Amino acid sequence: MPRKAKATPLAKPAKPAKAALAVKKPARKALKPEPVEVAQILSSVVAWEGPLFRVHHDKLIEPGGKHSERDVIRHNGSVVVLALDHSKSRKDPWVVVERQYRHAANQFLWELPAGKLEPGEDPLAGAQRELEEETGYRAKKWKPLVEYYASPGFLGESMKVFLAEGLVPGEAHPEDDEEIEIRLVKLSGLVKMIDKGFIHDGKTLTSVLLYTRQLARKRR
Repeated sequence: MPRKAKATPLAKPAKPAKAALAVKKPARKALKPEPVEVAQILSSVVAWEGPLFRVHHDKLIEPGGKHSERDVIRHNGSVVVLALDHSKSRKDPWVVVERQYRHAANQFLWELPAGKLEPGEDPLAGAQRELEEETGYRAKKWKPLVEYYASPGFLGESMKVFLAEGLVPGEAHPEDDEEIEIRLVKLSGLVKMIDKGFIHDGKTLTSVLLYTRQLARKRR
């Protein structure tokens, strides 16, 4: 009777080599302001232009030396107004908010008064103009709150937020294509709306939460 051949155990597969990490181990340090570095623009072509913005196709060398091509929406910039009425309460002021339909978002949004700057327009003058046009309010006291970029991956629009206090009511005169509902909401109520996910507008989220944080620090 023929002898049975012994089964040869299969060799264990070799463990794959670990891929080299492309990202450096993060340093545990506080962030500090850095000097402004700009790219070297090799060419810039206007691919499309409309009444609100224009689209550029840029060829450039980034500050780190990398060659790249970017499509960027160029915009004159916008202003945002966090308008506060302290007449009833200093700790919990009323905030001027607007409700209007935003086609890009396909819904009505609650948001702070805001608008685009005209070419060469001073940001503070633009903020004062927008507040009065959209809401009728004027303010006795103005102070810059923050400047930020909503989507810097492709949008060059800078948004400058101003704090407006000492409100004086008046008559609004919005543009022909604007249908705006104005309402005063307590700051605490607006924060609750944010916490519950009822506010989807980025400039409103940024401005209200930053101001609330600063207010809390002053009360410590």
